[in-house]
Amino acid sequence: MRKIKKNDDVIVIAGKDKGNRGNVLSVLGDYLLVGGINKVKKHQKPNPVKGLAGGIVEKESKIHISNVALFNAAANKGDRVGIKTLEDGRKVRVFKSNGEVVDA
Repeated sequence: MRKIKKNDDVIVIAGKDKGNRGNVLSVLGDYLLVGGINKVKKHQKPNPVKGLAGGIVEKESKIHISNVALFNAAANKGDRVGIKTLEDGRKVRVFKSNGEVVDA
């Protein structure tokens, strides 16, 4: 079970965007695409077949999973995540600081 999944609210804990929050757009192995985080400028050639204009495009780049933490709304900060098995056998993610269940 993954500790950080798609559509999770995360906060950056290291790097140039430290302290910024965003939503996980996709998980790529040990890397994440987070909306509005780690923006880079890419020089793009025009492609008339696809209808793309050329120029400099700003887009999100991947960020390593170790540089983000799941955002805990109750504590209003980034928090570590653990996995706990419930009585009915389901596995759920829980915050390490207060034991609150992330996904019900």
